[in-house]
Amino acid sequence: MLKQEDNEKITRSGPGTPLGSLLRSYWQPAALVSEMPSERPVKAIKLLGEDLVLFKKSDGWGLISRFCAHRGVDLSYGRLENDGVRCLYHGWLYDGEGRCVEQPAEPEHSQFLGKIRIANYPCVERNGIIFAYLGAGDPPPFPHYDCFVAPEEYTFAFKGLWECNWLQGLEGGIDPSHVSFLHRFIQEDPREVYGQQFSEEVEGTGKKLSMLVGENYRPDIEVESADHGLRVFALRQLTEDIKHVRVTNLLFPNAFVVPFGNSKVFTQWHVPIDDETHYWYMIWYDFAERTDKDTLLQQRLEGVSLPDYRPLRNRSNNWGFDAREQKELTYTGMGLDINVHDQWAVESMGPIQDRTVERLGVSDRAVTANRRLLLRAIDAFAAGGQTPAHPVGEDDAAALTGPLAVDTIAANDVWQTRWIEREQERRKASPWAAGTARAEAHADA
Repeated sequence: MLKQEDNEKITRSGPGTPLGSLLRSYWQPAALVSEMPSERPVKAIKLLGEDLVLFKKSDGWGLISRFCAHRGVDLSYGRLENDGVRCLYHGWLYDGEGRCVEQPAEPEHSQFLGKIRIANYPCVERNGIIFAYLGAGDPPPFPHYDCFVAPEEYTFAFKGLWECNWLQGLEGGIDPSHVSFLHRFIQEDPREVYGQQFSEEVEGTGKKLSMLVGENYRPDIEVESADHGLRVFALRQLTEDIKHVRVTNLLFPNAFVVPFGNSKVFTQWHVPIDDETHYWYMIWYDFAERTDKDTLLQQRLEGVSLPDYRPLRNRSNNWGFDAREQKELTYTGMGLDINVHDQWAVESMGPIQDRTVERLGVSDRAVTANRRLLLRAIDAFAAGGQTPAHPVGEDDAAALTGPLAVDTIAANDVWQTRWIEREQERRKASPWAAGTARAEAHADA
């Protein structure tokens, strides 16, 4: 359990809060490229408690305050002109740096516009997601993580709205033991549904991952520090001599990296809209095959309502819970999409989980390790110190690679090296990934 003041510290992310300041010092997903209207690429967004307008420029993207400095009118309805947004009320034109460059109703000789500048933030597009930097000073270079260096044709990006605090979503993603229960299938459904890659057969086992982890529901969980944040091992003893090794990662401060079948991995960020709602953003990358983006997009859009990407299964309809399905098909009774399972788990805690009353066990090692890391980082950042996974130069960024995320099996005495060898084999066979991640050293358990 946490003290109340610590729970406040790690959940409150608005402007001026200790956590908000830390998160703003990292690049954060702001929107999908695919959600920007093609005819008029302007969109109101809310990010870390701040109302903003994202718009297309000839050389990229602009991100400025949503409200005109003149009379507070909503700029998301403005005219997209001359690489800027023009307010409909009195014609003030703002460029991508938030400068007011035209005030047509003011006298011709007026220099008033030179005094006007609204909030503005740099943006960069990476593999289907527009990232924004809301922090002070120059933005850091992008790490050379797989999700950023993978060729665009081997990736797919999507997002979803979850109606709870960001940390609940993140903690679900770094909890290795929940997959043995929450994502279990009583019977396998033959339909192709996003998320059933979780039911892909694990190499060398003859079993699908959902069955394997369901039968072996008491993993040994080990956590170690890494340059990118944390590395998490879930070790399941399959026979007297063989373990199943599942390696996932915390990508500090608000993302995780998870294997998704034998050739696929995804990185998923949990980004506060405000303290009680957040978006998850995902870049899914395939080491072996090009992605069919159109098909994947249509599959995902079938489960959400636009324009907010709210899942059709949500609190208002009990996440689609069906008692018969729970008895006969899925452990949750909430459909085949594992995203909905995760969504239910974290939304059912309430808008902001009260961590002062929870009781954590040995299986929660990754969750407790992340909280300690996050609390230390918040304090260190406030004191001007160094924080994890925050490159200050290109050499530092180039050193942040991978991170390696894999499912494999290994003999008891070699699992500490076998997962690295397995990952290197996959990269060597990949059309694009050879040499993208250095060999990872870690402390043996």
